[in-house]
Amino acid sequence: MLVLISVVFILSACNNGPSTAEKIYNHLEEAVTLEDAFKEQQDPLVKLEQKEKKLYDQIIDLGMKDFDKIKNLSNEALDLIEQRKNKLSVEKESIEAAKKEFEKVKPLIEELENESAKEKANEMVVVFNKRYDAYQQLYKSYEEAIKLDEELYKMLQDEELKKEKLDSQIEKINKKYEDVMKANSTFNKYTKKYNELKKEFYEAAELEVQYEKESNSENEKGSSEKDSSDKQEDTNEEQTNNEE
Repeated sequence: MLVLISVVFILSACNNGPSTAEKIYNHLEEAVTLEDAFKEQQDPLVKLEQKEKKLYDQIIDLGMKDFDKIKNLSNEALDLIEQRKNKLSVEKESIEAAKKEFEKVKPLIEELENESAKEKANEMVVVFNKRYDAYQQLYKSYEEAIKLDEELYKMLQDEELKKEKLDSQIEKINKKYEDVMKANSTFNKYTKKYNELKKEFYEAAELEVQYEKESNSENEKGSSEKDSSDKQEDTNEEQTNNEE
């Protein structure tokens, strides 16, 4: 599950121009808008992972008895990986744009006269930065996982591929996706905390706001763990026995 930043609408504003708290609100909600592209990549990314996993399962079911088909399926998987890379790049650009917008909040915090609101705003900055750092780790782990997937499908185009080498690659991939899931969990934790602090800041600043229902995406980024190649070995043994 990937947790997203909550969306908030202000219901009333100062007649004499925006207050400092309202200026902060504007930057915070603009940062949410800039993360729309990040949000929009989640479903497509998971669907691409699922398609790629189906191709992998087909390859393992085939063993090496139909190498031409394995090559074709591997190439299809490599195409999907390129699409995943592109979506990951869009996702990261969105997060970076939101971070840049959020930075505009910091100089405004000292202008707040409400000490309670100032304290909440400073807490919010700390958690936002932790969330950003957590995303960087998530991005790094996912990027490395994609690279390992890419290596796997290039390996599978080698008719002389040894089972030991294949198993070693699968093990690396699964370990890396474990890292992805852990990083995803940390990112979600800080997103939830940030949403809570943002709400507390608005309350402390006495801003009259309306909350959209929190957006929780049921996506499982990093669901591309690979099954063992034992099934492929069984298929190869069956083929050998039939040839004897």
